[in-house]
Amino acid sequence: MPEIALQLDIAAPRAVVLAALTTHDGLAAWWTTGVDRDGDVLLFDFPDVPEPFRLRVERADQDRVVWTNAGAFPPHWAGTWISWELADRPAEPGTPDRPAEPGTPDQPGAPGHRAGPGRTRLLFRHGGWQPGSEEGVPAVAGTWAELLVRLKDYAQSGKVQPYFVTGHRHDAP
Repeated sequence: MPEIALQLDIAAPRAVVLAALTTHDGLAAWWTTGVDRDGDVLLFDFPDVPEPFRLRVERADQDRVVWTNAGAFPPHWAGTWISWELADRPAEPGTPDRPAEPGTPDQPGAPGHRAGPGRTRLLFRHGGWQPGSEEGVPAVAGTWAELLVRLKDYAQSGKVQPYFVTGHRHDAP
């Protein structure tokens, strides 16, 4: 079964990245302006799409955010899940928060290793694709790659630049 997995380092604290993944303003800043919530289900609207994507929030804490598909649309997302794992990112050797030291390994927990303040490593995964839906996975992976660049830019700069802009909004009952 295929799985999309993308990792990126973001020069922003975990709390900022977490807010970008769990708040209305955060999600609307980089993904779509059509974001709403109905209890623990996030509703995402996109231009020229007949109904919102429905993603149930299964977990949202400083280490991990997990959503599961909770709707019938889009059909190729049936049974899928999305996971965002957040961790402190190792500081770059030669930066003010980690001076270059000969022989200092970059592995967490190694002697001399220090995580950079205000830096986050994000591991994104989208899996659970059902048989017959694999054909659409490459296109979805390409869109996620573009979205993650916007997420990173937003977390680092605060610049609002949603990938999708829609005037439609679903109001929660």
